Amino acid sequence: MHRCSMYDELIIVRNFNVLRYYTQCIFRLNNNNPHIIMKCSIPKGTRDFLPLEMARRNYIFETIRNVFKMFAFEPIETPSIENLSTLMGKYGEEGDKLLFKILNSGDFMKDVDFSQDYHKVVPHICERGLRYDLTVPFARFVVQHRDDLVLPFRRYQLQPVWRADRPQKGRYREFYQCDADMIGSESLLNELELVQMIDAVFSQLNVGVTLKINNRKILAGIAELVGAPNLLIDITVAIDKLDKIGLDAVKAELAERGLTQPQIELLNPIFELNGSPADKLNQLEKLFEGIEVGQKGVSEMRELFGYIQSVQPSCSVELDLTLARGLNYYTGAIFEVKANNVSIGSICGGGRYDNLTGIFGMPNVSGVGISFGADRIYDVLTELNGFPEGLSQSARVLFINFGEAEQAYVLKCAAQFRANGIATLVYPDATKMKKQMDFANRKNIPFVLFVGESEITNHTVTIKNMLTGEQQTLPLLDAIAMVK
Repeated sequence: MHRCSMYDELIIVRNFNVLRYYTQCIFRLNNNNPHIIMKCSIPKGTRDFLPLEMARRNYIFETIRNVFKMFAFEPIETPSIENLSTLMGKYGEEGDKLLFKILNSGDFMKDVDFSQDYHKVVPHICERGLRYDLTVPFARFVVQHRDDLVLPFRRYQLQPVWRADRPQKGRYREFYQCDADMIGSESLLNELELVQMIDAVFSQLNVGVTLKINNRKILAGIAELVGAPNLLIDITVAIDKLDKIGLDAVKAELAERGLTQPQIELLNPIFELNGSPADKLNQLEKLFEGIEVGQKGVSEMRELFGYIQSVQPSCSVELDLTLARGLNYYTGAIFEVKANNVSIGSICGGGRYDNLTGIFGMPNVSGVGISFGADRIYDVLTELNGFPEGLSQSARVLFINFGEAEQAYVLKCAAQFRANGIATLVYPDATKMKKQMDFANRKNIPFVLFVGESEITNHTVTIKNMLTGEQQTLPLLDAIAMVK
């Protein structure tokens, strides 16, 4: 076998007949040994979600979705699978390595020369891949459906994405992104609204966060300042790691990426800038004398921070000149959000992209967006014990099952509870009372209702509050009112 990737996600078999032979052997082995038990497992970097976890995840999704709706964003969905021609080359060299590629179906390997370089082999055996993010597919969506959209267009999207990364705390191979993008407008008021949405989401989730903002034009100005505009991507990839690996390691990586020692030393004034956003921008303006792209970035940041100051968000907002975000398509303002007092990476990020749709044949259409990382937000809320109580309740009411004689009346009662918006469960089996009550306790059901011969005769129900132990017999409508 020939390994074609450092992440071992795609294994190419030199002789397809070998693969076929071993597959047939395994098939015969399993058929001849019916008692073989397969080990239950899922791929690393993926997870199952139990009902409580799903209730908590839905709480996050609903909070984010409601904020998106309040800012008049519209929902769309795109396929999990995209053509590799859509995905490749949009995320930088490192991003391309993390794309999950899907093998073509059929006898696709019979004419492939596996002695070639991996990058030459892949196009022959893989034409599609799992999406890496939601932004590039959105750009493809805009171009493909341009006749159906009214620009400027505002969309939100809550769907999973996949990255062939090394699994670790806060980093998964399959995870959800919750995106909101505006496309067809260059106004910085759009960036302001993204700041307001970030503030609204984390205020509602009761999570203290710090929002860091920079501008890719400022980074381009820095590259010109040190005389290396051709190394912009290398510079941004390196300095984006400052918080993770420290200044000395960043300087070492810059040297590895082609900067000379004098060029690296020219970056020191950038790393040492301090004060308010206005102070930093004033110092940058002087450093960028004669550098047009850098001056443009400073001007845009002045305007954006002026807007932010006027609305005074509750979250902390900083101008971080080392913030780069590694995606190649960003061209203007870039954002990153980190939770305060929690050792987890970015939980939200985004930025301005001026010509992403141009790659697909629709030039000069600017867009800007943000993406909330639902899985990391979940981890933050878990660490902070920040989920509301009661999310685990699948039912508010449980009717005890005494047998066939009572079932007809119980089913009618349960229907009236549900008609009043109360999640209601009828225990399916007429089993021992203790078993049914234990079930209610384990499911955290707050009310248990009993219907026997007396209740049927008097058109009542007996209701027990499982939290207080109080029990009373009431007419059905009164019981419904009490639960509501």
